[in-house]
Amino acid sequence: MFRTHNCGELRLADAGNDVTLSGWVQIGRDFGGLTFVDLRDRYGITQIVFDQDDNAELADRARKLGREFVIQVKGTVRERTNKNPNRDTGNIEIIASELKVLNKAKTPPFTIEDDTDGGDELRMQYRYLDLRRNPLQENIIFRSKLALSVRAYLGGKEFLEIETPFLIKSTPEGARDFVVPSRLNEGQFYALPQSPQTFKQLLMVAGYDRYFQIVKCFRDEDLRADRQPEFTQIDCEMAFVEQEDVLNTFEGLTKHVFAELKGITLGDFPRMQYDDAIRLYGSDKPDLRVGMELVELNDVAQNQGFGVFDGAELVVAIRVPGKADLTRKQLDGLTNWVKRPQIGAKGLVYVKCNADGTYKSSVDKFFDQEKLAKWAEKTGAEAGDLLLVISGEDEKSRTQLGNLRLHVAKEYDMIPAGTFKPLWVMDFPLLEWDEDSKRFHAMHHPFTSPKKEEVERMLTGDHDTMKSLKADAYDLVINGAEIGGGSVRIYDRALQEKNFELLGFTPQEAEEQFGFLMGAFEYGAPPHAGIAFGFDRLCSVMNGQSSIRDFIAFPKNNQGRDVMIDAPATIDGGQLRELSLALAVEGETE
Repeated sequence: MFRTHNCGELRLADAGNDVTLSGWVQIGRDFGGLTFVDLRDRYGITQIVFDQDDNAELADRARKLGREFVIQVKGTVRERTNKNPNRDTGNIEIIASELKVLNKAKTPPFTIEDDTDGGDELRMQYRYLDLRRNPLQENIIFRSKLALSVRAYLGGKEFLEIETPFLIKSTPEGARDFVVPSRLNEGQFYALPQSPQTFKQLLMVAGYDRYFQIVKCFRDEDLRADRQPEFTQIDCEMAFVEQEDVLNTFEGLTKHVFAELKGITLGDFPRMQYDDAIRLYGSDKPDLRVGMELVELNDVAQNQGFGVFDGAELVVAIRVPGKADLTRKQLDGLTNWVKRPQIGAKGLVYVKCNADGTYKSSVDKFFDQEKLAKWAEKTGAEAGDLLLVISGEDEKSRTQLGNLRLHVAKEYDMIPAGTFKPLWVMDFPLLEWDEDSKRFHAMHHPFTSPKKEEVERMLTGDHDTMKSLKADAYDLVINGAEIGGGSVRIYDRALQEKNFELLGFTPQEAEEQFGFLMGAFEYGAPPHAGIAFGFDRLCSVMNGQSSIRDFIAFPKNNQGRDVMIDAPATIDGGQLRELSLALAVEGETE
């Protein structure tokens, strides 16, 4: 038996008991007559004492233990004289009677501590060591508990967990596919699924009216902190339901996991129209922890002789409470921030609402006190507040100011810690017109249904009508992060064919790509709807973190590489020839 207890388990009630522990040496401390070793496993740390007077040979061996040695210790539990209140086992220690080194360890390239000295790339290279650190262990353990909680909730709602294929057919919609060559079918390729979308719809046709899966998905796209080439979804579909049924079910799931895992009771989730989210926050995933709604100033700021405003489609402002004391350097910093290529604003106008009731702005030459007072009135600004104003094209200006709103809130610690503000964003546009390709793209995906009242317009309307169609689609947003998205699905062949036509598919292309699904619709497809939660992102948001990477055991870096196993990597010429890939192999071209 390697251990009778784990390293986080023993308490004062165990004093006097003989125990066996196994784990990793966190640190050793030699005080001459006494040698102390902190022994660690994923459950905690227990202090081991080797007494020179009791067993000199054992104490001598203990002094030679290095960090991360794997050892087994037998001994007796006793009460500590110098207790450690910051450790669950801090009231006890083990007086060692036996020591066995199970495996020696090289000195780690960084310290296995909560606050390590290792950089990101180094820790990614030695991910198996990084995973020993408490912060990552806590994240991975949380992820496991969340998965179990999700399964328990959905299982209790009569959902069936059904696996769908990983080797599927590539489709032109959505992000770029990862493709896999088929050895048995020369010149043909599988794709790894970006989601199980069509399969879960087919399961509804097959009569499995409540499906879910915690499933790996793949997208070959540019990476960032909240995006990985392979990621996990809580994927769900329901038949004989309307939008309200899906929202209630998965609002309930969200409340359940927050209560069970975080001890947080969430109230009912507000609902916001997509158009209102863009108008008020410049984003389809607004962070409601931050106030500072966008306010249009066209009627009080234009036609005053300031050409920048007069020639703009929109003049829009936010009120930053209590920040009239920002310095000129700080305001210049905000101006430079919005002028970066990532934001793209041409400039920024500010107005300070002074304590004495006067106003100081960067456009005093064009706007007197009376005119600036109208800006303050329109935005609800009070003494001590700051107005930040952007102008230009409507959609671009809202997006730019929405980004600035979040930047200011983070920069000046205006986001309350430990607060969660979920909401549903509803009624997205069904289609987006792309000027470059001169065609529509699906806002969500091509299987999303228009709202019931829009079906006739979709089937008979003109081009401009299509731009204004609304989808029966919804996103769950928490603290400015999109946690999940879903929609009511098309389940009628004629309507699905029309949607493919609007998206630029010829009838032949639609049949080749999705004929299997449209054919299934002709065999009694029920009304159905679904949603998918980003599982990795839900983990990070629930823990107040911005990056999903530390909730994935073995993630990729920002270049999509696994630096630990050095992947992706080349394969030998024999494999390439077997797969019939047209690549140069050892000087010959096939």
